[in-house]
Amino acid sequence: MPSDRLLDEALDAAGRVWLAEAEARCAADPDAVARLFPAARRACGRGTLPTGRPMAEAARIRLLLALPLRGAELGRAVFDLYRHGDTAERLAVLRGLDPLDRHRALGEAGLPIVRDALRTNDTRLIEAAAGPYAAARLDDDAYRQAVLKCVFVGVPVASVAGLADRADGELARMAADHARERRAAGRDVPPDVERILRLAGEREF
Repeated sequence: MPSDRLLDEALDAAGRVWLAEAEARCAADPDAVARLFPAARRACGRGTLPTGRPMAEAARIRLLLALPLRGAELGRAVFDLYRHGDTAERLAVLRGLDPLDRHRALGEAGLPIVRDALRTNDTRLIEAAAGPYAAARLDDDAYRQAVLKCVFVGVPVASVAGLADRADGELARMAADHARERRAAGRDVPPDVERILRLAGEREF
């Protein structure tokens, strides 16, 4: 993947050696990831790739992809990393869900992680949770609730994956109800409400 090449080019020699060895250890012993995942920042540095992704985050996703697990077993292992991780580690897990789904048959086993992140008030976690994996795997009602949660906490809906394809009349109705409630309370309506309505084909509310 392009991000692999970018990461390899950005790492110094020691970082490349550490990551290669860490991937091999994760592949041989999935339990090793619990020790290696937190160590990635120290081993791979605090810099960012040209894409803006932190190097440590990209390295952590590489460790996830090295795990010889599939489906529910993979979901449990990744949820443990998320549950015990700090914010940066949780972001790496959330952003790793889509590649895990595409390359390691994660399926719906990552949805508990998405749901947990969406219950928080941390805008970084919420934005990461509303990524490509959620767009592909959340059912319609859960996806609509995720979009509205972004509106409530100020996460730009432009960052919500799949919105152009999944915005529908029910989401428009929910957004319009939110707008009416805010107007009745004398509060401004977030501009993102209009974006949702436009994508859903509803011009007025």
